[in-house]
Amino acid sequence: MPYNKDKQQSFQAAQQGYEQAISAKQEIIVSSSGYGKDLKHLQQEVGEAKMQIENALVNASEHQRAQLLQFQQDLQSIETEMNDNL
Repeated sequence: MPYNKDKQQSFQAAQQGYEQAISAKQEIIVSSSGYGKDLKHLQQEVGEAKMQIENALVNASEHQRAQLLQFQQDLQSIETEMNDNL
């Protein structure tokens, strides 16, 4: 049973990291004076979420794997958008 518990915990950590990255993206206002600080925060959140997803993929179920791969694609899109705005 510990294996399943670890699998679920790692998935939940990845999901939470993903949600935090999405939240950080939604808070950015390009024209604001704090844009640079917000962008740095977003980069940090995306980086952490990507690591959590990579860790969760190691022992994810098939269903979890599909969700995690979608999270990765979404985060990649955010990174591309960040790089385009620099």
